[in-house]
Amino acid sequence: MKKNATALLLASTFVIAIAAIAGSGHTIEGEVPAPPAIGATLEDFTLPDADGKEHSLTSLKGKNGSVLIFVAVKCPVSNAYNERMEQLAQDYKARGINVIGINSNVAETAEAIKAHAAANNLTFPILKDAGNKIADRLGATITPEVYFLDAGNKLLYRGRIDNAKDPSQVNSSDLRDALEAALAGKPIAKTTASAFGCTIKRA
Repeated sequence: MKKNATALLLASTFVIAIAAIAGSGHTIEGEVPAPPAIGATLEDFTLPDADGKEHSLTSLKGKNGSVLIFVAVKCPVSNAYNERMEQLAQDYKARGINVIGINSNVAETAEAIKAHAAANNLTFPILKDAGNKIADRLGATITPEVYFLDAGNKLLYRGRIDNAKDPSQVNSSDLRDALEAALAGKPIAKTTASAFGCTIKRA
């Protein structure tokens, strides 16, 4: 009886502690929602660019879909992909798929995002996700992390761009493979691949 009472007290204390952390506004492990399932349709959303102009997903996507990439100003892994992300944007824009960057890091300001894009010749739009609302909606935790959506905003692929930070070590171009399959009207062989990089610093 005494053991049961002790166990109940410990369990109650644990629940109260978790509730206190959750109410503090700090993200705890497991608090980020799970990402949408492959095949799920994402609702439209609106975010501002670095100049404060609002853009909806509908207004930015291409006729064949969009690639959302969670990016960062200071993450060395995200920065290692700058050229590859820009090349993706250039290669697929003419084929009806637009790349859209999203920055959800709480400490990275619109001014920093704009300066970073200019310094690294990033021409695709990069939106500021204040309060990490879209990162939470998509279950995004890493920079860089990608979400490939078709023209109807159905999620077709989620995860990494490819398998290596060092371009010379890449032997699995997961995102490009997914894009090529979709454009050819074929099933995507690999619909998820674990992203790697820096943790999104949430509000």
